[in-house]
Amino acid sequence: MKRFRAWTVGLMALLIVAPGLSAQQGRRGMGQMPVQFPTDDPVIKQIWEEGMENSQIYTLAQVLNDSLGSRLTASPGYAAAGDWVIQQFGGWGISAEIEQYGSWKGWRRGISHIDMMAPWVKSLEAMSLAWSPPTPGPVTANVVAMPLMSSEAELDAFLASVRGKFVLTSLPEPTCRPDGDWAEYAQPPTFQKMQDKRSEARTAWEGALEALGFGGRGGSSAIAQRVEQAGAAGVITSSWPGGWGVYRVFGAATKTIPSVAMSCEDYGMLYRLAKHDQGPVVRMDIEAEDMGDVPAFNLIATIPGRELPNEYILLSAHFDTWDGSTGAADNGTGTIIMMEAARLLKQFYPNPRRTIIVGLWNSEEQGLNGSRAFAFDHPEIIENLQASFNQDNGTGRIVRISMQGLTEAGAHFGGWFSQIPAQLTQEIDLNIPGSPGGGGSDYAAFVCSGAPGFSLSSLGWSYNPYTWHTQRDSFDKLILDEITRNAVLTAMLTYLASEDPERLPRDQRVLGTNPRTGEPMTWPTCRDAARTSENYFNR
Repeated sequence: MKRFRAWTVGLMALLIVAPGLSAQQGRRGMGQMPVQFPTDDPVIKQIWEEGMENSQIYTLAQVLNDSLGSRLTASPGYAAAGDWVIQQFGGWGISAEIEQYGSWKGWRRGISHIDMMAPWVKSLEAMSLAWSPPTPGPVTANVVAMPLMSSEAELDAFLASVRGKFVLTSLPEPTCRPDGDWAEYAQPPTFQKMQDKRSEARTAWEGALEALGFGGRGGSSAIAQRVEQAGAAGVITSSWPGGWGVYRVFGAATKTIPSVAMSCEDYGMLYRLAKHDQGPVVRMDIEAEDMGDVPAFNLIATIPGRELPNEYILLSAHFDTWDGSTGAADNGTGTIIMMEAARLLKQFYPNPRRTIIVGLWNSEEQGLNGSRAFAFDHPEIIENLQASFNQDNGTGRIVRISMQGLTEAGAHFGGWFSQIPAQLTQEIDLNIPGSPGGGGSDYAAFVCSGAPGFSLSSLGWSYNPYTWHTQRDSFDKLILDEITRNAVLTAMLTYLASEDPERLPRDQRVLGTNPRTGEPMTWPTCRDAARTSENYFNR
């Protein structure tokens, strides 16, 4: 009964907007109102005062992004940033270590200079993909575009023509102007005409790839490899997420020739020039170093528990990034939230009831490898996990937490929320009981075993299309006030979960039937990490 009452109070705190405020005013104005503490708990007050008045978020974010840069798995940047994290934790009196779980292909990025030399001269907005081979010096070559093809014979004829040339292997966009702009300014028939043209082009392109055996996930990699085998000088791709001036930068599928990601605008120009036989010529100068296999490791910090040292609270975020930019919002934000929360806890809750672990994971972007390895290597921690809090979707304030299908978790969150200032909780939607996440981020590595792993989901702030895996995911996109709030909230949740007199139950909901297949849904299945890069690069 006591827990039910706490849950009720907590949920009411989420739903009530201060008297005299509209819902929208409540969302935007409460952060500027004087804080009201629901209890006299000194730890909650101290975490708020230090976290809000003396936050280290700016310093951590600026160094991590501007000074240390991107943290591609197995890169020197990842290793250097890891050393900095260990040093930071040590300076706060928190024991931290590197925990190796495997190895991965090491790679150091160098310069990417890609210029159009004909029919006129222009420096192109493009860069090599992660793990791309270099050029043997500046290489100048003609550009050809992969056409629509419907048979193996047509493919063979095309591949016979690509030797020594740069090959465009993606579908060009009919426009690089976002749909919102079309919706605002175009007459409806004009907007519809563009949408129809784009839809028809995508349908035709995807149908052709399917006919050639390149459909589905991995198709673009297979195309790049066939082009490489045919003796091309390099592969040029483009993945436009639909926003002004952004493009995705992932990993290369080639082993001997460079793979390049290019902006929507420049890629479309090259494609049109090639299609109309107007003689596009590009010069590439790409530097990179293959460093062989290097250790793959997580970063683990620990504040030992005093009463229940073998029960655990886990603060979770992935440390690795793609390296088109610095990974500020994916997932520098999660990293610094967990670091700052640990700093606050060490200062005001140095002897927690349960052991607090901070896990900054490697290789999330290649399949949650760091967190999956940790879960497999530490079954005793997963078995005795009181709660894990993971953050990985950008820079906004936290507004949603799913209970991941655990039917009793909502009662605990309600009790915890009833002790946290409403400024931090009033916008948060507790999805009770929710459904277990099978992927997407590192919480899934724990949820699959039935452990209480929760995703602290934040407001988008145009995460997609503008920062998720693009070349624009940089420090200036961060909303530091909101990250500060998130760190304070995370520290408070960790403290309250640690002090909770009861273990969080693992009772699971009945998942029901999949509406698409009509088959019964099942709990996600755990799997071990990819502990080497062999399969990843031979896919």
